Amino acid sequence: MAQTSPMQSSRQPMTEPRWVPGVFRRFRRTGRPTAVIHCTQEIPCNPCEEACPHGAIRIGPRISRRPILNRNKCTGCGLCIPVCPGLAIRVIDRTYSSEYARVKIPHEFLPTPTRGDYVTVQDGAGKRLCAARVLDVINPSRNDRTAVVDLAVPQALANEAMSIALAGKGGRWIQQP
Repeated sequence: MAQTSPMQSSRQPMTEPRWVPGVFRRFRRTGRPTAVIHCTQEIPCNPCEEACPHGAIRIGPRISRRPILNRNKCTGCGLCIPVCPGLAIRVIDRTYSSEYARVKIPHEFLPTPTRGDYVTVQDGAGKRLCAARVLDVINPSRNDRTAVVDLAVPQALANEAMSIALAGKGGRWIQQP
């Protein structure tokens, strides 16, 4: 077996973790909208903790820790979504209908979709999952140009829905499926 020098790492390249505090690979139904945090880096950052009016997100005094979500306190208000500089928070509401879940995701690219548009939803690796109807777009000035796009995503794909693909040529979104 080959030995590694202290300057070499014997670890494999970093892959997505199976479980990280605050990151839910298998999202459990709560009967109400709930935030899902995909923050995998320990960097000095805590705006999500400060934005939560219910104290559902905790980082603690060492702000380089990853956030921990208390799902019992989370109301799914989504105030944490636009403040996350890593765009690592979304809200899933599985109570929207039996066929579709509402998924609120951050979006910082132009053009910004509008209510009624159909967009292509992607997973965390950028793989296209499905077409989704835009239910609403929340973009007040306090969001500092990070829109929160509210989508109707098939229930089976709600856990994987992380972002939307950029609009095609001419800034047009996809046609209704």
